[in-house]
Amino acid sequence: MTLLSQIDRALMALIAAVLAASVVIAFVNPTYFWATFAAEDGLVEYGTAICLFASSVVLAFNARGTSARGLRLAAVLTMLYALMFFLAAGEEVSWGQRVFGWESGEFFQNNNKQDETNFHNLMIGDIHLTKTLFGPILTFCILLYLVVLPLLYTRSPRIAALADRFAVPVPWLRHGLIALVASIIITVIDVQRKWEVYELVFSLLTVSIFLLPQNRDKVT
Repeated sequence: MTLLSQIDRALMALIAAVLAASVVIAFVNPTYFWATFAAEDGLVEYGTAICLFASSVVLAFNARGTSARGLRLAAVLTMLYALMFFLAAGEEVSWGQRVFGWESGEFFQNNNKQDETNFHNLMIGDIHLTKTLFGPILTFCILLYLVVLPLLYTRSPRIAALADRFAVPVPWLRHGLIALVASIIITVIDVQRKWEVYELVFSLLTVSIFLLPQNRDKVT
C-alpha cells in the first residue's frame, strides 16, 4: 500500500469518527456539542481550516506536477483552485483575528455580522449575503461535484474530457456516498452549530479527493 493510500484511509477513518462522535455528543450532551465541540474557535472549526489549507497545499503540489509535464492550462487552473482553498481556510478563522487579537477595520465593523475581518459574514441590511445568495447554491454544486460527477466521468467521454481539460480532480464513488451519509446525519441531528461539522467532513473529503482523484494522471 502506498503512502497516499494510507493517508486516504486515515482520512476516511477520521470522517467516520467525526460523524460518530457528532451523533453521540448531539444526543447525549447537546450543550457540549455547540458550546465546546463545534464552538467558535473550537476543535471542529480549526480542523476545517487546517483541512482547507491542506487541500490548498495538495493542489499547489499538483499544479507543480502538471507544470513540469508541460500542461500549462491545467497548472494555471489548479493554482487557481489552490488559491480558492487558501482563501477559504483564512476566511474560516477570520484570518487569525481572534488568535492575534487585532481589531477589524471600520468597513467590517459596520457590515460584518460578527464584526470580524471576513467576507462570508457580510451583511447588506438584514440580509446575510453569503448564506442567502451562495449557501444553497454552493451546497447544491458541491453535492453535484461529489455525487454526480463521479458517475458521469466513467460514462460520458465528453464530461471526462471536460473534467480533464479543466484539471478538475474527480471524486470516487465512495466520496459521494460519504457526502450523502453525512448530509443525512447532519439533517437528522437537532443541535446548534451542527453545520460546522458538515463543513469539517467536506474539508476532509477534499483533501482525500485532491490526493487521489479518479483522474490523478491528468491533474497531478
